[in-house]
Parts: sequence; structure tokens; C-alpha cells
Amino acid sequence: MNRFKIVSKTWVIVCDGAKALFLRNDGDAQFLNLVEIRSFHEPLKATHDLGADHPGRVFASQDGTRSSVETADLHHKAEEAFIVRVADQLDEYARSGAIAQFVLIAPAKTLGFLRRHMTPAAQAAMKGVVNKDLTKLPIGEIEAHLQRQTEA
Repeated sequence: MNRFKIVSKTWVIVCDGAKALFLRNDGDAQFLNLVEIRSFHEPLKATHDLGADHPGRVFASQDGTRSSVETADLHHKAEEAFIVRVADQLDEYARSGAIAQFVLIAPAKTLGFLRRHMTPAAQAAMKGVVNKDLTKLPIGEIEAHLQRQTEA
């Protein structure tokens, strides 16, 4: 899905594991005018700030030896929970008809996880994908990046 047009009323979803922007193109395919409709932001803490539990222990039943068990990456789990919320919001907008089509912009890891959690309704509305993290850019720079992407 590298070649696509962002026509009027196409939504642009820009997200990563902690921030999501729901933008709508109120311009046309030649001159984008992205308007923020909704945004989510969840400041993520480091794993050591989210939990201070020691690694678990497993005892062998036959000889009584102990082994440690790797602790869960709580930072990664928090990112996944955030992405699930974004997927749920996409589904709600797609099923209600608020989003007829959208372009998804996210880093590869986020794209993979988001695709696994998107419903068929949301997947059907997805018209393009950009594998890039643009969440830290202002909307004007996102527009410029998309303009270059569609002209290429």
C-alpha cells in the first residue's frame, strides 16, 4: 500500500505506543489540510517505575532446584494496552460511519500489533500505510511528509 491519494474527508491516523492523532483531511488530494479530530496521549513510564517485583522462582519437583523466571516487560504491556485502545476507537469510528477511509502512519512494531487488533470493518476502511513514526511532528510537517509521499 505505498501509492495512495488522501482525498477530502480521508482520515489520517498517526500513532505509536504512547500517542495517537486522529486527523481528517478537510482539503483535497493536492492540498492537504489536516484537522485534529481526536488525540490520545499516555505518558509511558519505564518498566522499573511500573513495577518493582523480583523475578519469580520455579522449583523443580524432583530434585528441589530453583530457577528464576523472567519478569514481564511492563512498559511493553502498557504500550500494547494503549494500542488496543486505539484499535477499539478505530473500530468504533469505522462501524459508525464516521471514518469511510483512513491512512495509518506508525512505526513497524506498532503497525504489526495494531493490525492484529483491528476489526474487519477497520481493515476495510484502511486505504494506505506509512511505516514511520511521525507522532512527535506538528500537523504541518505531517502534511508536508504525506504530500511528498503521495507525489512520489
